[in-house]
Amino acid sequence: MTEQFDTQKTRASAWFRQLRDDIVAAFEGLEASHEVGPLADAQPGAFEVSETKRTSDDGSDAGGGLMSVMRGGRVFEKVGVNISTVYGTLGERAQMAMAARKGIPGMKDDPRFWASGISLVAHMQNPHAPAVHMNTRMFWTPHAWWFGGGSDLNPCIEYAEDTAHFHDQQRVHLDPHGADLYPKLKAWADEYFYVPHRGRARGVGGIFMDDHCTGDWEADFALTQDIGRAFLPAYLPLVEKRRMQDWDDTDKDAQLVHRGLYAEYNLVYDRGTKFGLETGHDANAVLMSLPPLAKWV
Repeated sequence: MTEQFDTQKTRASAWFRQLRDDIVAAFEGLEASHEVGPLADAQPGAFEVSETKRTSDDGSDAGGGLMSVMRGGRVFEKVGVNISTVYGTLGERAQMAMAARKGIPGMKDDPRFWASGISLVAHMQNPHAPAVHMNTRMFWTPHAWWFGGGSDLNPCIEYAEDTAHFHDQQRVHLDPHGADLYPKLKAWADEYFYVPHRGRARGVGGIFMDDHCTGDWEADFALTQDIGRAFLPAYLPLVEKRRMQDWDDTDKDAQLVHRGLYAEYNLVYDRGTKFGLETGHDANAVLMSLPPLAKWV
């Protein structure tokens, strides 16, 4: 059983790396191809890649990953595509949170964990081009394993046809796994990405799942892969279309205000942010999701 899990972990980690490479190449391609329209005269952006390291309480190696960030491009004002594979033992605070939320017995007696995933957040130069978030992950303990993640669209200026396209691509990629799955994960995203203190969603939704374990690892991994595969066809056409539009100061102001909402959600409610900081992962990588500029009114 241990060898089986080791193989599964290796496959999952390799998939997240491949997805990262595909997305980075596509985003750099957008920068290079933006030769007409706003900011077309600027230098095309490129990702700066750095390694992240996690150390355990005793100073031993506990995994790490790659942080890939592009700033100040023609199309992307700031975009991060991070991958990580971390392991070790959960601290007491994280153990209690995990046991309480997931109902996992035995965490105190054996708090070992392994986690791997990809996390992406893109903040755009053009206010008409939507910001976006995507992540998928696998988590393992000696007591349970599960997958999680999804993607959601965060435009500051909403276009109904963009929202429809984004959701249609999610449905197309999820339907092979069951016709009831997309409606379920869409409703989950609507609930998860809601900002209670503002009384509104942070964007126009998408799909989200957590604690996903049917007992069939291959089926659950295949679903997780298709959530990742849906991202580029759902998002790239929107950017290719909206990056050409002119904008004015009113549009930019609306973008900065919406980014404030996004920042509030990630700092107050996002589980991934909390888990990353609680388990000692690189703080810069964990907080990569924050926008370069934001505004509160």
